[in-house]
Amino acid sequence: MAVVSVFDTRPYDRTHLEKAAAGRGIEWHFLDFRLTAETAPLARGAEAVCVFVHDQLDRPCLEVLAAQGVRLVALRCTGFNNVDLAAAKTLNLAVTRVPTYSPHAVAEHAVALLLTLNRKTHRAYSRVRDLNFSLTGLEGFDLHGRTAGLVGTGKIGRITAQILRGFGMEVLAYDPFPASDWAAAHGVEYVALDTLLGRSQVVSLHVPLTKETNHIIRAETLRLMRPGAHLINVSRGQLVDTTSLIDALKSGHLGGVGLDVYEEEEGIFFQDHSGQVLQDDELARLLTFPNVVVTAHQAFLTEEALSDIARTTVANLEALVTGGPFVDGTVL
Repeated sequence: MAVVSVFDTRPYDRTHLEKAAAGRGIEWHFLDFRLTAETAPLARGAEAVCVFVHDQLDRPCLEVLAAQGVRLVALRCTGFNNVDLAAAKTLNLAVTRVPTYSPHAVAEHAVALLLTLNRKTHRAYSRVRDLNFSLTGLEGFDLHGRTAGLVGTGKIGRITAQILRGFGMEVLAYDPFPASDWAAAHGVEYVALDTLLGRSQVVSLHVPLTKETNHIIRAETLRLMRPGAHLINVSRGQLVDTTSLIDALKSGHLGGVGLDVYEEEEGIFFQDHSGQVLQDDELARLLTFPNVVVTAHQAFLTEEALSDIARTTVANLEALVTGGPFVDGTVL
């Protein structure tokens, strides 16, 4: 029997984790608040903690967990920049993640944001509900024949590229480690980042957050983008410098922006703030633009993705009990 404290839990987490763990000998302690150094004592008695993207696993937090006998930190997500891996290693805490889960879910959401922005369906929906059937201001453009630039061609980037090729778009790609065979098979052209930004009417980000990719979209790179271009980000909020993004929107340089992530989303996304005053001035400003669509980090939220996440997480928790190997590719 493994006792697991699950932090930052939502109803869909509980449903899929319990289903995946049926008969596996896991005792769940579901908690709806985030894991921090202050809340870590509430994991007392647990052999493992299961956490998400905004839990704060810095050294002080990990020290509390280790002192209480926790042996495993199981991330139910792909990103791990919220974990002090060096401290975890020193404290003999194993760390696992979910390296992949339904890349189709995230890729399809990126395209959904693009279609919403381009055809202005978010504005049309609001108008019609107010019985305003005017079409003025709702003009879009055919994706067919346009150029899209994919920054990053991992699994999600590749699927996004293939969907956009299906629309008849020319697709450019930038990646430090190009997949040349895949590109040749799907009619995708690898180019330098500056070239991609200058030629693309649509730019979609599909890279992890690293020192090199932090604010990859900033004032300098935004100036390289074509006037009227659309920017899509379903990867990590910190890829985009929000202040520079707002400036590019105010000047009219960008035609539209679709965000499923935001660099200061912690404490805001995944929670209901309706009826409250939003304290983040930059996010509040973004939400005023008619050519900006923001969703609250929901690209992963499909039945298939949640099932994948739960299965990998449970397999790693079971390995902790049995002494077997963790799922290949999940150990950090």
